[in-house]
Amino acid sequence: MTVQPFLIGEGWMEMKDGDASCRAIFDRHYSRYVYADGRRPKLIVGPGEKLVLMTADGGALCAWRKFINDAGQEGVNCAIFRREGGDVASAMLTSAMDLAWDRWPGERFYTYVDPRGVAPTIRASRPTWGHCFYQAGWRFAGLTKKRLHILEVPTAETRAAEAAAEKAQREAA
Repeated sequence: MTVQPFLIGEGWMEMKDGDASCRAIFDRHYSRYVYADGRRPKLIVGPGEKLVLMTADGGALCAWRKFINDAGQEGVNCAIFRREGGDVASAMLTSAMDLAWDRWPGERFYTYVDPRGVAPTIRASRPTWGHCFYQAGWRFAGLTKKRLHILEVPTAETRAAEAAAEKAQREAA
């Protein structure tokens, strides 16, 4: 792992897309695309507004991206989350979410998890892919055409509307 000497401390630090230390962690992420011709583009996140975070000890990477999604997903995409060391993954993800909400207040967060690329965690006798996301308050929101799991954290307004609808349904029963 490449660790830069100024990265001593705790918590998340904002980095630039293309930083060599971030690239080193990203190269070990299951979703990294390997080009047949050996190309290694410097940028790792993709187009759009982005927030690239790395822990001060170089043990985790999280990247957020707000862009126009061809698949119709709205909100801010958690494009990369990889923990190789440090705190509990869900706690790290929650603190990264706080930083992303500072950048994009009130936005829906979503991510994709490939069940073919991630080992499941058995939860309530069932396999769960992206377990740390569920532990951080995310929920299943559907499948893509390629059968990736879509996980989301809806906006506060959506959560309030859903709670009101559930309450009305309970009162009507």
